[in-house]
Amino acid sequence: MPKAPAAEQLKLLDLQALDAKLHSLDLRRQALNADPRLAPTAEELAAASRAAREADLAVEAAQAELVTVEQNVEQVSTRIEKDEARLYAGGLSKDLQALQHDIEGLSARRSALEDAELEVLERLDGLRAQQAAAAAELARVQAASAALRSELDAQLAAVAEERSHVAAERSEVAGRIEPGLVEVYEKTLAKRGVGAARLFHGTSEGSGMSLSPGDLAAIRGAAEDDIVFCPDSGCILVRSPEWS
Repeated sequence: MPKAPAAEQLKLLDLQALDAKLHSLDLRRQALNADPRLAPTAEELAAASRAAREADLAVEAAQAELVTVEQNVEQVSTRIEKDEARLYAGGLSKDLQALQHDIEGLSARRSALEDAELEVLERLDGLRAQQAAAAAELARVQAASAALRSELDAQLAAVAEERSHVAAERSEVAGRIEPGLVEVYEKTLAKRGVGAARLFHGTSEGSGMSLSPGDLAAIRGAAEDDIVFCPDSGCILVRSPEWS
């Protein structure tokens, strides 16, 4: 059975308290990194980004369509001007009739194109309104996401700072305990999750359970410098006469 002075074993409780605090801080960090608001916020941001992109593409497509219609109107207008110039210049009656017929057809074509141009312009106005709304929604969601991230980062930074102070204090406390005892404690902590706990009025604070009469008698019969272990949790049981 490993041994260590009772006074040294008592120091393990301070070390365990710090380790419990470090564990609590680690759990806090994990909870912050898994904040339930993160997933829906990310989904909302992705949806808003898609909607904004789709709105941009719709506006781009309508603008391209408008350019094409405007070019067609310009081409037909140019041809009408040329035909009218030839018509006014005079010529054979047969040719003039053909030009007049061509101009009428082109004029009808231009009218249809201008109607299409107006339709695209009206549709483009609606798409631009949708684009502005989608951009505003994206900005809102981005701001909310950034605010959440800032909030969590601030809390994570506070946890990290506190953990750094606790870890430094733990190093100091561990440095004041016999190395051999610390080694036993560290192995127990790694294996059991709890390194040491009080034996208080027959109850192991490591397991929260009362020891059986046989286990309790065996532990009470151990030498003061014997390192004894909880039969349930496996942690080191720290004893003191006033806790009996």
